Amino acid sequence: MTTKPATHVNPVDGAFEARLKRVLPGACFRATDPAYLEEPRGLYRGVAGLVVAPGSTDEVATLVRTCHDARVGIVPYGGGTGLVGGQIMAEGPRPVILSLERMTRIRAIHPQENVLVAEAGAILAEVQAAAKAADRLFPLSLASEGSARIGGVLATNAGGVNVLRYGNARELCLGLEAVLPDGQVWHGLKRLRKDNTGYDLRGLMIGAEGTLGIITAASLRLFARPAQRGTALVSVRDPEAALALLAMAGDMAGGAISAFELVSGVGARFLVEAALPARCPIDPAPDWSVLIELGVGPADDPEGLLTSLFERALSEGLVTDGVIAQSEAQRDAIWAMREEIPLANRRIGAISSHDISLPLSEIAAFLDTAGQAVAALGPFRINAFGHLGDGNLHYNIFPPEGREKAEFADRRAEVARVIYDLVAARGGSFSAEHGVGRLKVADLSQYGDPVGLAAMRAIKSALDPEGIMNPGVLFSA
Repeated sequence: MTTKPATHVNPVDGAFEARLKRVLPGACFRATDPAYLEEPRGLYRGVAGLVVAPGSTDEVATLVRTCHDARVGIVPYGGGTGLVGGQIMAEGPRPVILSLERMTRIRAIHPQENVLVAEAGAILAEVQAAAKAADRLFPLSLASEGSARIGGVLATNAGGVNVLRYGNARELCLGLEAVLPDGQVWHGLKRLRKDNTGYDLRGLMIGAEGTLGIITAASLRLFARPAQRGTALVSVRDPEAALALLAMAGDMAGGAISAFELVSGVGARFLVEAALPARCPIDPAPDWSVLIELGVGPADDPEGLLTSLFERALSEGLVTDGVIAQSEAQRDAIWAMREEIPLANRRIGAISSHDISLPLSEIAAFLDTAGQAVAALGPFRINAFGHLGDGNLHYNIFPPEGREKAEFADRRAEVARVIYDLVAARGGSFSAEHGVGRLKVADLSQYGDPVGLAAMRAIKSALDPEGIMNPGVLFSA
């Protein structure tokens, strides 16, 4: 059995819409607001589908079952923050856009178990706040946490700044409730750390980008809140020194390291060019710096630990300058510098953006080789930054100062191919935390392992033989 290509999916027509309105309450139906058809990078404009926002798992199941019977495509829509077009179908038969915006309940909190159960439409920041109200921490933190929804976060296996300590979304989820492509509900919403009872369907659904079913609720792992935090920004000699500093910090602080972020001088200067308020607290901004955050217990001294780390690194020639936050305001200022860099990137306009990961020992050599390769393509600017602690870099290419990205639109594919070839040669991934979506389907086909791709297609065919779940994501057909 093979998955039917998206072109074999039927469009939403008047008869189907009337049928759906007979089996679902009127409150489920939404006007086709332009927001449902846009994505943050402006690369796609979606087909104006029928927007349906179920209010319960039963209503999701009814919707999916009706679409399955009519072979109508479903595009799941969470917070709309995805960066690879997974929430936008730019061409093809008119789909149902399934929004989770009405399923926002925190169903339960079990502080002693360190578990929170949330519906898939809950905003990430609201989950964080609910955990905090129970004196617990849900550590997944993203720039888009004020609008990203838990269902989308899990469907893309999102990462963020705390992966080094706490893991990706997959590691933060114990169980799921999901509606499968035929409308059946999988009741896997367990709160267990250990459950070796066959295939890991939870792990399969997480990261599937809505191609295998609709996540409707999740059991999420919580943690004790660190009693104290320490935050520092230090200038490093080069990326190789940053990696040596990471190893040194691990030896000195162990599991207390929550974040270890690499920032380039280009990124710091982009803040000024884009007229954003945040600034690098080290002036002038160094070519390379690292943001370090520790989370420790009440008897520890995070500032003292960071001072000791800095002094040792200085003596070994790894760092040259630094700032250790002495207040919440200073900590916020350091983080604002890091968190506003993506906004600066959008204002300036990238020719080609790359969410890549590499083995830690390969990063310094990659940055050197890739810099030379990009220079050979033209006088482009490179802003390399990101989650160095877990090997994830955002390696983005920009036009020369004073010129617009539109002048180089025809170079995007060429630039991406050069970067991805270098990443693949060093055992890395062209998609670290943003997913494949529709943007990187050809890249998955080119760089994915053939046996792995065949297995993925077999799974897709087995669970979604009609090909209705998010047509065009992961696979072109």
